[in-house]
Amino acid sequence: MLVSLGLMVVIFYFLLIRPQRRRAMQQRDLVESLGVGDDVITVGGMFGTIRAMDDESVTVQVAPGTDIRMLKSAVLRKAVTEDNVPDEEAGETS
Repeated sequence: MLVSLGLMVVIFYFLLIRPQRRRAMQQRDLVESLGVGDDVITVGGMFGTIRAMDDESVTVQVAPGTDIRMLKSAVLRKAVTEDNVPDEEAGETS
């Protein structure tokens, strides 16, 4: 009985706790790496460019003349431009 309980704790650690900590660390690293001029995607799915930052918030321009102020934690990820995406067809030979 005790062995099965210990096994359950180990399973929960590797399936729930460890991945959640990893995601939290990735989000913290992302927030720390944000800078003015970065293209980002917000949690709400909006694309924009960071125009200003302070300790807790960022101002994101989502359209010319339209700026939105939001928490840094509302930034989901940096947008990847097509220039940074490797060309899959360049490596293929016919």
